[in-house]
Amino acid sequence: FGIVKYEARLEDGTVVSKSEGVEFTVKDGHLCPALAKAVKTMKKGEKVLLTVKPQYGFGEMGRPAAGEGGAVPPNAGLVIDLELVSWKTVTEIGDDKKILKKVLKEGEGYERPNEGAVVTVKITGKLQDGTVFLKKGHDEQEPFEFKTDEEAVIEGLDRAVLNMKKGEVALVTIPPEYAYGSTESKQDAVVPPNSTVIYEVELVSFVKDKESWDLNNSEKIEAAGTKKEEGNALFKSGKYARASKRYEKAAKFIDYDTSFSEDEKKQSKQLKITCNLNNAACKLKLKDYKQAEKLCTKVLELDSQNVKALYRRAQAYTQLADLELAEVDIKKALEIDPENRDVKLTYKTLKEKIKEINKKDAKFYSNMFSKMTKPSAEESKA
Repeated sequence: FGIVKYEARLEDGTVVSKSEGVEFTVKDGHLCPALAKAVKTMKKGEKVLLTVKPQYGFGEMGRPAAGEGGAVPPNAGLVIDLELVSWKTVTEIGDDKKILKKVLKEGEGYERPNEGAVVTVKITGKLQDGTVFLKKGHDEQEPFEFKTDEEAVIEGLDRAVLNMKKGEVALVTIPPEYAYGSTESKQDAVVPPNSTVIYEVELVSFVKDKESWDLNNSEKIEAAGTKKEEGNALFKSGKYARASKRYEKAAKFIDYDTSFSEDEKKQSKQLKITCNLNNAACKLKLKDYKQAEKLCTKVLELDSQNVKALYRRAQAYTQLADLELAEVDIKKALEIDPENRDVKLTYKTLKEKIKEINKKDAKFYSNMFSKMTKPSAEESKA
């Protein structure tokens, strides 16, 4: 977001637009394309004089007079006095970039909380009409403390805090799917269904969850086991994306085991197998088949006879339309465990799928061949 003062004139000096302070996003722009392009290159407090060609002004069409804005003739050049009063960084959070975080006050340093960090915040939650429905940590209240990635707050707020620095104050706009969804939420005021909510958040402090480099070998194995159990609980609750993250973190703790004793390496290997297998199950549920295939391959590098890994990789290959590779895996799984019901069922389905595709291919090539060998109308006459 940029806040600017400007005066735009035609080349003969006629003022066509003026503002003593307007806020706009660089992406959406304001007045004409030249303003957003110029602001990107400016520093806070900088003043510039822009000479604007028609294509960066109002182009071939010009602009009719509207309100206080004067008319701009077609193909007219402009002269703009521009001052960048202030600049507020807006971050788009998440894969779909739907959560918006606008920095009101910069934080300290470069560190941010990680998943599992304990954070202390001051928050005010508002509806779009300005109704306050939540206030914590203000008016002599103790700041609000919660652990991230534990569903202690709405998902949008949780994600936003992970993108903040200590001391930062931000305005976070959260759409319904990352807030209270299609249900009504009764707080200090009612949040109606399908509401976009706006939080003003100050990150007072945070204590990061321990990373692998903070731990000795036995602590790494213990931490991996804990994260695995958390992942299992989330998987049982159908929270596959969050379970997947837990399994990833568990595997990270024991990724580098060169300094482990033989016994620790044995424990570490078993944990890696379990976490990657469980994560593959999450990825299959989330329809991320490529990642599921990679995780199963990791398991098979550690244990080439792992039936679950072969079975799940075959499922992934099937969804990726690599039926030949799926058949190789499922046959190998059957050799190892001929009585496995799930494997037998999958093999049956796979064979039917391959048969169906072969039938379609045969029909396609038969039609193509008959078209190639069928004489044309002219040849028939001859």
